[in-house]
Amino acid sequence: MILQRCGLLAAAIGLLTTFGAASPAFAVDPIHCTVVLDAESGEPVHRQGTCDQRVYPMSTFKLPLAMMGYDSGILKDETTPRWNYQAGFGGPARVRKAFDPAGWERESIVWYSQEITRRLGEERFGDYVRRFGYGNGDVSGGPGKLDGLTESWLMSSLKISPDEQADFLRRFLNGKLAISDHAQAMTQAIIPRFEAAGGWVIHGKTGSGRMRDAKGKPDSDRPIGWFVGWAEREERRVVFARLLVDDKPHGEPPISFVVRDSLIEDLPELVADR
Repeated sequence: MILQRCGLLAAAIGLLTTFGAASPAFAVDPIHCTVVLDAESGEPVHRQGTCDQRVYPMSTFKLPLAMMGYDSGILKDETTPRWNYQAGFGGPARVRKAFDPAGWERESIVWYSQEITRRLGEERFGDYVRRFGYGNGDVSGGPGKLDGLTESWLMSSLKISPDEQADFLRRFLNGKLAISDHAQAMTQAIIPRFEAAGGWVIHGKTGSGRMRDAKGKPDSDRPIGWFVGWAEREERRVVFARLLVDDKPHGEPPISFVVRDSLIEDLPELVADR
């Protein structure tokens, strides 16, 4: 099977360690799923793994955030607005500069996402998520319910499954979401683009995070890697979601890049003659 055969993803998933096998009470299996749907009909092209389990969307949420930003008029085009970094935003050195919408998506800038939701405000933000039918729709935030507006998608209250990611993207591409034509076109324009074998062009967004342990703390032994989006060749278009929740830490490359690169490698064969 392609998911198991692919070298990158197979290395990421691995097998349970000897310690885990000897201690079943503590062993946790990886969660992995690949789902591909025909964008027009919704017919499954490929579905393998645990695809109905909800986890945190992390930076894949920049897809619906772009839709909200353009539909509300906060975002204008690929290069407007260009916002400057502010000291209170935090984050590593690489994010401490100005970004525009295209750079936000390409470099996956958290503070830019949070500026969009701050400008939307709680009411409009929550309304968009509910109208989109996005995952569990819960933007209340974590303990204390103080971070819903700026962090609900970051290991907090909002969760979505791979099946739901693919369905959401299909509704987006088919104009079934209540957003403007401009918002639909501009969102498609700024999502990162990748070339794949066989003439396929892939548009997608990665996402990385961690599951939480029994005490509610981020668990470095349970990293989350996403890659979701759509792919097209000539007149054919499919939507996809690939998820890996591993059973061991990841360093470099990030788990989301492993998931992304494996999907780009696999997709032409997954959709061949289907």
